[in-house]
Amino acid sequence: MRLPAFVRRATSGAALVALTLAASPVFAADLVVSAAASLTNAFKVLAEQYERAHPDTKVVLNFGASDVLMQQIVKGAPADVFASADQDAMNKAEAEKVVQSATRKDFAANAIVLIVPHDSKLGIATPKDLTRADVKRVAYGNPSSVPVGRYTKGALETQGLWNAVAAKGVPAQNVRQALDYVARGEVDAGFVFATDASVMPDKVTVAARVPTTTPVTYPIAVTAQTKQASAANAFVQYVLSPEGQSTLAKYGFQKP
Repeated sequence: MRLPAFVRRATSGAALVALTLAASPVFAADLVVSAAASLTNAFKVLAEQYERAHPDTKVVLNFGASDVLMQQIVKGAPADVFASADQDAMNKAEAEKVVQSATRKDFAANAIVLIVPHDSKLGIATPKDLTRADVKRVAYGNPSSVPVGRYTKGALETQGLWNAVAAKGVPAQNVRQALDYVARGEVDAGFVFATDASVMPDKVTVAARVPTTTPVTYPIAVTAQTKQASAANAFVQYVLSPEGQSTLAKYGFQKP
């Protein structure tokens, strides 16, 4: 299927961040945290809170699709902590021996939702509605590299809808890109995490909550390459702490 022009023009935000990190000096006091795109808002606040408690440390955040971040780390990009939106990406990181297995912890849970533009007149209420002829484009994360896409594909395969929806698919490079496609009305519907849908309540509407074949859980771990294991472990523990969990809950994340 030929993708629409706006997809072909899309540039990977994670790749741009990786280039920026590679071109910029990373100082000893910098703690680089590579985190799934869906964690953007929550982790920005967590980083600010952590820096207030640890004034000698600057948290440098790198957001993108979990698999892309994992590959960046495998290829040597600087990272002290890796936070993934699914277990598959973290499993791959463990298999590549780029994270310390003993530090791996689940820290949050989420859900998949079907969203439509706020002004949609199509009356989409269930994933099955996406098979209708008047529904032309559906955004979701690329299942080969984006956790939300893997969750979506698994859920739709269970309902026998994947092939029909994929024929109208507009694969996104991360969940925030899928959200943007829907928010701008460039697609008729899309699949994102529930926490992402809540970021733009005035631009997208949740049409349905989508049951997944596996729980939507987020693991975090210290990387094998870190040269500041103490600070990296401290950040992980902060994310797991009552204060860290309270901040995540404010952004809609559930306990794992």
